[in-house]
Amino acid sequence: MTEKPNTLPANACDCHVHLYDPVRFPVAAVVPPATWNDLQSMHQALGIQRTVLVQPLAYRFDNSCLLDGLQQAGEHARGIAVIAADSSDELLADLHLRGVRGVRLMMVPGSEGVLGWEDLETLSARIAELGWVINLQLDGRELPAFESRLSALPSRLSIDHTGKFLEPVALDSSAFKSLRRLMDTGNTWVKVSAPYETSKQGGPLYPDVSILASTLVDHYAERCLWASNWPHPGQAPAPQDHQLLELLSHWAPSKGVREQILVINPQKLYGF
Repeated sequence: MTEKPNTLPANACDCHVHLYDPVRFPVAAVVPPATWNDLQSMHQALGIQRTVLVQPLAYRFDNSCLLDGLQQAGEHARGIAVIAADSSDELLADLHLRGVRGVRLMMVPGSEGVLGWEDLETLSARIAELGWVINLQLDGRELPAFESRLSALPSRLSIDHTGKFLEPVALDSSAFKSLRRLMDTGNTWVKVSAPYETSKQGGPLYPDVSILASTLVDHYAERCLWASNWPHPGQAPAPQDHQLLELLSHWAPSKGVREQILVINPQKLYGF
């Protein structure tokens, strides 16, 4: 059962969740239902009032389920869509009006999406004037190879899951230093989230990933975000959402820093 941890600040935001509604929005993949109502129940139990809906790979370019969730959420949600690099200005304007604030690129080996590295610069240029963000997921160990391209993007950049180093790295590794240099530019954000996806030491504290998250929070609190990654695709059993939220207190012991991460940063990046 999901339990409510310590009282959260008003307008706390979960910055990475997925919706799956295979009855109303059929999908080829076998996915468990994870509807807007289901998400609301989880968030109400935790005390979360805002969220960022991220387009699942299973729906590819069909953002219908995501847009339906945004309509139900009103001003309480923003969206990260998957769109073609040559999408029309009219489509971008319409998506913006409906709450979309970014484009997802999923580049983890074995689960690449419908967009590739060849689309990166074009998409970034297309969305920069709208104030949108490139939402990137990759094996963080590849960051040194792409650092120069990522640091030159005209749009803002958000990197998923504490860099998602598929083999957790040391603080002095070239890959983590690359992530820190990107954070130093002031144009890159990072979600301290989903440690269970990459940790080799396991919960509840995931120490090999937590040391990375804590370091990022210590040095870049003004551009860190928190996310549950609900409904935890591919995880059986799924982690407990209240335990994942309580991890933030481990990474950010200061109440003021947690408010920065949960409220102020999402407002700035996603335009709540």
